[in-house]
Parts: sequence; structure tokens; C-alpha cells
Amino acid sequence: MKALVLSSSPRRNGNSALLAKACAEGLAEAGHEAEFVHADDVLAGFLRDCRQCRKPDGECAIEDGFRDAFFESYLPAEGFIAATPIYWYGSSAQLKAFFDRTFCYYAASYPNSAPVIDGMIGKRVGLLVSSEETFPMVSGAVICQFQEYCRYTRSTFVGVVHGYGNARGDVARDPNDPLKAARRFGREFFTRHATDYQIDTERPGRVWG
Repeated sequence: MKALVLSSSPRRNGNSALLAKACAEGLAEAGHEAEFVHADDVLAGFLRDCRQCRKPDGECAIEDGFRDAFFESYLPAEGFIAATPIYWYGSSAQLKAFFDRTFCYYAASYPNSAPVIDGMIGKRVGLLVSSEETFPMVSGAVICQFQEYCRYTRSTFVGVVHGYGNARGDVARDPNDPLKAARRFGREFFTRHATDYQIDTERPGRVWG
């Protein structure tokens, strides 16, 4: 299986980036293909007004690496794992921009949107978060956004690994050992039990047989 691991922190050696690298290592240890991408390497701008911005052939006119990352890395992958620090109780601007920019290609105004939509549906999705603050709901807004993204794209939200730290590398000193947890998360990413029940979902009386 293939997973795209997106590190969205502007700090290339920051705490969420360390979580992302540990997760990618875990994926590789389990025999999966893990592609590691820094969001800053592929994003040079935010979403614009597509009605004004599109080229005559319908392509996005923003000249950066997002299109290649989206078509060659994100869409073919069975899994997507994003790493972000908590900024103002939300994700990094880079991660939000990555999601926003997908609109250019699944919108009806893009002439080949149907296969893009097919490629966005049904992934396994994971989240890696770092924050200085340990308040239990400090990551609540980001988690909620990921849950809604998974609902919208009929994807499976596998889970979250949260590490605490401020200075670069602090997360390695977190006594809960989130780097170990992120590596294990990567190893188990494609097999970890994950459910999202609706009221009429048929389910057994026990989670573990």
C-alpha cells in the first residue's frame, strides 16, 4: 500500500515534522510505500477565485508544485497522513491551503473532475499533531475538520497521534513517547481497527473477538 505523509510545518525539523518522519518510518517497516512531502516544497500560494484564475484549458494558473503533488502523490495513494503544529487552535496555514487547493481539480469547472473525485474517495486518513499546550481539546478543531473531510470523501479516519513540545525536538522528551506512538501508527496504519458508526450500522456486540 502507498501513503502520502505531508509535513505542513514551516519548521522542517520541528516537532510535527519529527512525528511525520517517525510515522513514515513505521509505514516502511510494515512494508508499505511512504512518500514524505514538505508542504512548503509544493505550495507557493493560497486558493484564488477559480472563475478568474483558470487557464483557458481549465487548468489552475497558480505556478507551483501543488498539481504534481496532488495528481502524482495524493490521488494514487491509498492513505494520507498529515502532520501539523497547532496554530491558534487550528492547523497550519500550509495544511489548510493544501486542502483548499484540491477544489481547483474536483470542482465542476475543472474539465476532468470526475476521475479526481474518484481518486479522493475512500482513503485511509491519519493526523499527527504537536502543541505546547496540553489542554485536552487543544486539537479539537483540527480533529473535527479531519472527521468532516473523511465524511465528505467517504474516507476512514484512522486516528490521531499528539505530541507535546515547544522548542525544536521537544517532542522527543515528551514522557508519553509520541515518536514511538507515531512509528507504531505508521506500522499499523493500513490494518488498524477504525469505525464510524451510524444509527443503523450493523455491528457485533463486541469490538474485539
